[in-house]
Amino acid sequence: TLAALLNAAVSLAQEPFPAEPIDIVTHASPGGGTDATARAMAVGARIALNTNMAVVPKTGGGGIVAMNYVNNRPRDGYTVLSITPTHLFAIARGQGPLSIDDLVGVARATDDPLVVMVRADSTVSTLGELIQLGHIRSIKWGTTQIGGVDHVAGAILAQVAETQLSVVPFSGGGEIVTNLMGGSIDAAGLNLTEALDQIQRGDFRALAVMADERLEILPDTPTTVELGYDVVFSTVRGFLVLKGTPEDRIDVLETGLLEGMQQETFQTYLQGSGLDANAVAGREIWDAQVKRLYADARQAMIDLGIIQAE
Repeated sequence: TLAALLNAAVSLAQEPFPAEPIDIVTHASPGGGTDATARAMAVGARIALNTNMAVVPKTGGGGIVAMNYVNNRPRDGYTVLSITPTHLFAIARGQGPLSIDDLVGVARATDDPLVVMVRADSTVSTLGELIQLGHIRSIKWGTTQIGGVDHVAGAILAQVAETQLSVVPFSGGGEIVTNLMGGSIDAAGLNLTEALDQIQRGDFRALAVMADERLEILPDTPTTVELGYDVVFSTVRGFLVLKGTPEDRIDVLETGLLEGMQQETFQTYLQGSGLDANAVAGREIWDAQVKRLYADARQAMIDLGIIQAE
């Protein structure tokens, strides 16, 4: 009845939040970058929000399983979805139960740009030389998923640079690292967090960062933008809830997550990944970035013929 619904709404509004544990739902297996990011965030956020937080892996389907799970939970602030561009690419392909309008950004945890890299003993020493190689023969480009961020990033770069590129898919970033080391692919767009050790050891040569600005930890590596290619791709990780979650609860979550990510555990995690405190951002910046990433991904997929324009 209407009275029952109104009473439920009133009790929801009066209930202190959070009064129960909060679930952080990820699409990644334990030990991966998304899982590690969520767990490092939760250490401080538990204290800031004065409640327990559990990381709940729902793997499979490139984020679709996780999105299905969250879509079937109450929109009450107690279920938070940890996302990467993988989820946005799935939505752009029309997969899963959610649309971009269902997503409400809460806080960004990392902003990890793709770095174009080759093996250190490669004959290619600059991005320009890699593009020239593609004029002679197709560049063998390692990627984790057809239609994923590193595939689309490489394909758009090849399109803008008018060069040839062949995608070689692998099951994850670790396999790409192994095959780049072994010489079975020419190049890859890897996250800094995936390949920083190899760059610092001298196994890989970073040719360009797919970003607007250079990275502090790679000051001598130019960006794609400064080299004349407006191709910017980043693996962002952050947290959101679904549309319909009460605004006051979103505010509490944003404050708690941001406070948690200022703590030493998370800041140490960022530094170990080659990132800095600027990776963290609040709702306004993060929500706008989610919407922009989706729009860019969808347009890139249309340009590449992966999906059809409506």
